[in-house]
Amino acid sequence: MTAPYDELDDDAQVEALRPVALRAAAAFGLEVARLELVLHSYNTTFELEASDGRRFALRVGTNSKSTVAHAIAQQAWIGAIAAETEVLVPEPLRTPEGEPWVQVEETPLGRPLLVTAASWLDGDDADDLGPDAARALGAAMARLHEHAAGWALPPGGALPELSEPLFGDVDVLDQAPLEASGRAVLEEARRRASDAFARVFADAALRPLHADLHGGNAKWHEGRLAVFDFDDAGLGVPALDLAITTFYLRGDSAELESAMREGYEQVAPLRSPRPTSRRSSPRASCCWRTRCSR
Repeated sequence: MTAPYDELDDDAQVEALRPVALRAAAAFGLEVARLELVLHSYNTTFELEASDGRRFALRVGTNSKSTVAHAIAQQAWIGAIAAETEVLVPEPLRTPEGEPWVQVEETPLGRPLLVTAASWLDGDDADDLGPDAARALGAAMARLHEHAAGWALPPGGALPELSEPLFGDVDVLDQAPLEASGRAVLEEARRRASDAFARVFADAALRPLHADLHGGNAKWHEGRLAVFDFDDAGLGVPALDLAITTFYLRGDSAELESAMREGYEQVAPLRSPRPTSRRSSPRASCCWRTRCSR
């Protein structure tokens, strides 16, 4: 009797997911010559080499909260970025029927899994960003924000609104065994975070954000930065993207944070006029309500 997926070790989980990846590859119209693990973490990504020599990143959404509507929007935005901007991103693959996703029904997790595929990006993940790569990341962020301001969600597509601190996740700290002093600190942190979101999002025009821009979701190859993994994309204000990236950079080097902001400002200002009204469409013209400070 096979053990439940959650009880398997990492290697066994990957092998259990391999047939899922192969079924998805077939649905994308790919004849697989080689399928190798890239990363087994929150989601599971394989490098797929097709029989014609083309290479793809095939991602199985093992823990992804993305719905079909989210996948439609994510893949459409990535495709538009590739076609309309200088930002280097993987180009989404579509099935012969034109769908940018595949849903595999029978899986070792006992539930359907969404699978997406995109062109392979050369280079190593930019986990250890240098100043040049951090500067390029800031510039890429600004270009994504500018592009998103004029881009509309496709039919059938949707993105979650990232307008509160936990983005809709359950606050597991509610059940944490904290003493009264610790509980007071937690409540104060919640209050401050909620107040900050309320101020920044009040009457703000929302647009799509990557919402997870850091070195682990970028590649630095031959002096050029590429951005991938839009699984956390949602509707928000650019200040949120900047804050998320700053979180990842802060503590490593003040130079990296400064370089990232410098790169952003080479493309767009870090502050712009307050919008006069909130729009539900992601065709927002501007977004900055406040500037994140050190």
